[in-house]
Amino acid sequence: MRLRSLTLACSLAALTVPAFGGAALAATSHHAAQKEKTVAKQPAAPEPDDMIIRVINGIPLTKRDVDNRGKLFALSTGLPVNAELMDRLRPQIIRQLIDERLRTQEILSRHINVAPEQIAAAIAGIERRNGMPENALRDKLAEDGVSLTTLIDQIRVQIGWVQVLRQELGARGRVSAREIAQREEALKREDGRIEYNLSEIFVRVEDPRHAEEELAFTNTVIQELRKGAPFPIVAAQFSESQTALDGGSMGWVQEDELDPAVVAMVKQMPVGVGAISNPITVPGGFVIISVNGKRVIGHQPGHVATIRQAFLPFDTQLNPAQVTPQQQQTLQKAMHYTQTVSSCAEVEAINKQNGEKRPTDPGELQLERLNPQMRDLMLSMPLNKLSRPLVSSDGIDLIMVCSKKEKNFADRPPSEIADQLMNERVEQTARQLDSDLHRRAMIVDVHGKPRGV
Repeated sequence: MRLRSLTLACSLAALTVPAFGGAALAATSHHAAQKEKTVAKQPAAPEPDDMIIRVINGIPLTKRDVDNRGKLFALSTGLPVNAELMDRLRPQIIRQLIDERLRTQEILSRHINVAPEQIAAAIAGIERRNGMPENALRDKLAEDGVSLTTLIDQIRVQIGWVQVLRQELGARGRVSAREIAQREEALKREDGRIEYNLSEIFVRVEDPRHAEEELAFTNTVIQELRKGAPFPIVAAQFSESQTALDGGSMGWVQEDELDPAVVAMVKQMPVGVGAISNPITVPGGFVIISVNGKRVIGHQPGHVATIRQAFLPFDTQLNPAQVTPQQQQTLQKAMHYTQTVSSCAEVEAINKQNGEKRPTDPGELQLERLNPQMRDLMLSMPLNKLSRPLVSSDGIDLIMVCSKKEKNFADRPPSEIADQLMNERVEQTARQLDSDLHRRAMIVDVHGKPRGV
């Protein structure tokens, strides 16, 4: 009752302020309003790079960490680095970095060491899957001012996490000959059924009731993939499936191995043209799918070839209207090779002499999956005969076919079956362990608090 009376008295006093007081108050209010406008016009101070965004079990995650990962994604996929893209990526980057911090802590607690050679091999694999010459990804990041450490840290976590999962699997980390034989028998019973070669990007959702940010991020990734961002690089950076280290490749899978929602989408998609699915809701999150191939189990005839290639680089980009002396000499050298070289070993030597800007041996090639021009060229070339010079803006390619044969691509070797069985176990173990780490973690949201405060 006392409080109510005091409040009422203050209200009445406010209503009986003398006229001059009202004018002064109005003037003061006007001055304050002007001051607010002046302040509003001033640009906000930039957030410090060391601003702590989260603390994960006592380890800080800073704005610099998030910005570097966003730049790595944008630059390694050829996308422009701008505020709009960074804003769209930021929520998912934070979630991914939290996952990586938790995984790193688990890796360290188990005294697991990732050798530099393993990281180098993983980077080389990303480059190879994207048709990049050796060190191209490193050079691109350096050129655009992105620390290679950002990429190395991410790959170190991915490799170390695989070793954690191996420890978790224990005796189940080996696939027995009996299990392989059982899967082979199952495949024989399914002769004539369809299977698909798929790539995936999995975006985990912690709370299905509040999945708006994850869905928005998934749609952003889809937009960038459809603009031409390389699927393997995007998968390696953002997919939360164990297939991320393989560029999202799931290999050959059958319908009964997939979620029904994925099967429904895959059946509608074109094959082998880089089509990207819409977001697919699956248990635990969203998945993006690309269909690389389709075949009937037991029946997929095709052709494979092994080749050797030599690349003769130009010093400058080719301008057909102004060919430089060095470019003329390179073409003359290539023409000479076409008349004198007659073995794949000689092509290997030529590529080494010219700095191996492109891999000498790209591995066994399925001709049906090449672009029509290259497929027709290789089908028509006799063995151990060098191709005509294939001129591009940065140099000249010379190709020699070393072997060609027909192959039934539906035949799955025991090693491939073993890999698939192991991937299924690893994926299940990974999701369970991730869930356990999050449940035990202490994650504090500390917006705007500088490091060390």
